[in-house]
Amino acid sequence: MRPSIGFQWGLRPSAADARTVLVQDGKLLAPSSLPAADRRALEAWIGAAKFRGKAAATAWPQGVSLPTLLVGIGKKKDFHAARWLRAWAAAGRALEKAAIVRRASFEWPAAAAFPMDAAELAELAAAGLLSGEYVFEAFRASRKEHSFVFEFAGAALSGKAVREAVRRAEIAGGTLREVRDLANLPANELGPMDLAARAKKLARSAGISCRVWDMAALAREKCGALLAVAQGSRRPGCLIRLAHAGRRGLKPLVVVGKAVMFDSGGISLKPGKNMEWMKYDKSGGMAALATVLLAARLKLPRPVVAYIPAVENMPGGGATRPGDIVKARNGKTIEILNTDAEGRLILADALSFAAEEKPAAIVDIATLTGAAVIALGHEVTAVMGNDDRLVLDLMLSGEATGERLWQLPLWPEYDEMLKGQFADLKNMGDGSAGTIAGGAFLKHFVPEAVPWAHLDIAGTAYLESAKPYGAPGATLACARLLADWARRSHLDS
Repeated sequence: MRPSIGFQWGLRPSAADARTVLVQDGKLLAPSSLPAADRRALEAWIGAAKFRGKAAATAWPQGVSLPTLLVGIGKKKDFHAARWLRAWAAAGRALEKAAIVRRASFEWPAAAAFPMDAAELAELAAAGLLSGEYVFEAFRASRKEHSFVFEFAGAALSGKAVREAVRRAEIAGGTLREVRDLANLPANELGPMDLAARAKKLARSAGISCRVWDMAALAREKCGALLAVAQGSRRPGCLIRLAHAGRRGLKPLVVVGKAVMFDSGGISLKPGKNMEWMKYDKSGGMAALATVLLAARLKLPRPVVAYIPAVENMPGGGATRPGDIVKARNGKTIEILNTDAEGRLILADALSFAAEEKPAAIVDIATLTGAAVIALGHEVTAVMGNDDRLVLDLMLSGEATGERLWQLPLWPEYDEMLKGQFADLKNMGDGSAGTIAGGAFLKHFVPEAVPWAHLDIAGTAYLESAKPYGAPGATLACARLLADWARRSHLDS
């Protein structure tokens, strides 16, 4: 059985077997109900241990009447939703590891002041707890069985707005857990058509529509770019469309997610070291799947459509070769210089389908370039697009959900590096500005009049090792961000 958290509320802390207390700038942010003796013991321990409360640092001090988890939220001057979210994810992970805990409580600090209201902070806290306690154990012979209740106590955390916010986080957390279980499956367990079957099942459960184009249907649609990648594998590729109907009369938002179920690099074979992590080259597609499920389960007014091109990039006998020229669905020809620049090819054809939805906006999401990791590391997702208002809206949702974005330029000058010698375009640039080159390529497959943005999650899509705030595996980066963007977008209609 998977670890899980249930949430409750009370005006006063009930009979919990553990409490959670925040630390900021080396100071205890204690609730008024904390016994004086425990307060003195915790403050003494913080001083002796020099526990400064770095964001996502946790500790279980001794010498208190009730087991107490100290959770660092960082410096007051550096407060940010992303650090608050990460701190609570670390709390969730620490509570999950403490198998004796069956009921933990948190009461609002007596003298704390934060730049966000209680409902926003409670929603982020619940989202962090649910994210941090997640562990993928599907293939272990012996699995942990640990569930616990987390209680938000005190008047500040018992109001209607806080309860509604935490319920949203619960719905989102359950959905993300379901999709993370898929995202963490290895390629031998989840191929392109397997994903299509799972998507259909999830669509039925969420009351959304699902359509799948197989290889024959893609050929009839003249999806030469997508097929060029799929044809190197013995496992056929497909294109999946999922749609949350939303309110009639509103234009849909369309999310296009790259799902390369395994990326060997094709003929341009990747180095063997760390290639096992290429099962996470499907992370954009998993985030798109999670986004449309969240839209449905949160009953968002805005219609949301997801297109997920799903393939394997393998060096089989039918694989595309460097130097080959293929024609995309929109008629543009592409010279293949490197078969490991495959994600932009499958997205190109999926974007042409997305444009036909007559959408309010299109956002594509992909683990597209290693250059994004070099430029931004693992702390932030790169964003660029053809519409500054759209990019700003996405960035604002990133600030609200703790999934930060950083904008890169997408000026016309960057198009020069993509001009093909024998075709309209080539599938990679000159080696410079690699992340921007990926976005500049995709721009050619979206009509200029349609607002569009590209999210490169190469550095944020998964964790390669255990962190204080999360277990190794898929993070579903930007799924919550995109759901928040969709929730806010109907206000502009």
